[in-house]
Amino acid sequence: MTKINSLLGKLFMLCLALTLSLTMVGCGQNQAGIDKLKSKLTASTTIEDDETPTAVLYFTKGVYANYAAELENPEKTYFYVFHGDGTGSIEDGEVGTATYFEYQVGYNSVTFTIGTDEPIEEEFKVTSSEDGKVIGSFDDGIELVFEHLNDVDVDTFNAVNYVHAARGEDFTYTDANGWQVRYNPEFIQVNQGGPVTTFVYTGECAGTNMITVTYTVDNNGEGAIKAIGEGWGDKTTYTESIFPGTEDVKGYWAVCASEEGDSGLYMTAIARDYMDGALVFEFTEHHSGDEMIDIAVSDYLAAIIDSLEFLN
Repeated sequence: MTKINSLLGKLFMLCLALTLSLTMVGCGQNQAGIDKLKSKLTASTTIEDDETPTAVLYFTKGVYANYAAELENPEKTYFYVFHGDGTGSIEDGEVGTATYFEYQVGYNSVTFTIGTDEPIEEEFKVTSSEDGKVIGSFDDGIELVFEHLNDVDVDTFNAVNYVHAARGEDFTYTDANGWQVRYNPEFIQVNQGGPVTTFVYTGECAGTNMITVTYTVDNNGEGAIKAIGEGWGDKTTYTESIFPGTEDVKGYWAVCASEEGDSGLYMTAIARDYMDGALVFEFTEHHSGDEMIDIAVSDYLAAIIDSLEFLN
């Protein structure tokens, strides 16, 4: 209201000045001087453009599935992950790739700077935004949808596992030390901390059943197996063979089997030389004596080691 009153006041002063100028012309006032006065008064009434459209925050912190608007039942395998601080990543759930980006919001547009070495700038022009969906297109004109996923945590989101879960497939665990395995999330819980990762069986069983994976620089593969086997005692047996997930890398085995009348504890460890040390997989199983239960445990744990891949 204050701005409107101020504007009306300025317009009133302009009209008054013009009236006075006409009177002055009648008295012989120079017309050039009047025009100069009119110009000065008109400039003083210019409105500050406080109504200029402001940037719209189309994307909040979260994960958005990205797909073509023309698809009726899109398979959500491609994602934009917004960290909420002007950065994010584009993640492909099919192949497991991720590309860093930065973004800036404008009026009806979002500008993405994609990549780090040779970044590419692309502007996404927004045509609508409602019900958790942002619709628009990049320069190629293809209409796209960014759909916000309400059931995911941006800080723990894994594009590959999201796609696998939708298809009822096993999850993938990728370790920072360059190896990965697949596991069934319905029966296996993954715990990761530093150089140690555990895969714990959560189905029906007689006791603890798990795989403990450790990367150590304190020993090589053979030395790590010897140290583990010695801790198990004289019942431990040792063998050598090709390490799982490789074609020609030597692996070292240690086995300590359960005996009749004991707790059913069955332990196996395999190791290989890896980087500056050793990579060790230790199996801890408790056999219940119920063949159906014990086979299920062994199958789920064996499936993990059978899926082992090295990424380097």
